[in-house]
Amino acid sequence: MTADPTPGMTQDAFRALALSLPDAAEEPHVDRPSFRVRGKIFATLPPGGVQAVVKLPREHQELVTAEQPDIFTLGPWSSQGWTYVALARLDGATARSVLLAAWRSVAPKRLSATLPGWPG
Repeated sequence: MTADPTPGMTQDAFRALALSLPDAAEEPHVDRPSFRVRGKIFATLPPGGVQAVVKLPREHQELVTAEQPDIFTLGPWSSQGWTYVALARLDGATARSVLLAAWRSVAPKRLSATLPGWPG
């Protein structure tokens, strides 16, 4: 994963990236905004503004938590793919990559096939 020169992402920047994916929508989920594709959650923004949570396939989750433990950590729902992301350490390229993986993990296969390398 390529790093942008200035790491650190705001919730607003994360939100904008999540919503730029096809058919992505923001809806409330318990006490936080969630980002969904066709009703299925692929990311959330917990209260506090310091982290995001993304749903990753198990092998992707294992890879990012091993390679970048300062950014990606596990939590109570991690056995279902939910992975915590430290926004202050997250660069744009990594955010795009992990959001795409999270979106693909729940998007219908036909929709996912329309997005070969978002956003380029």
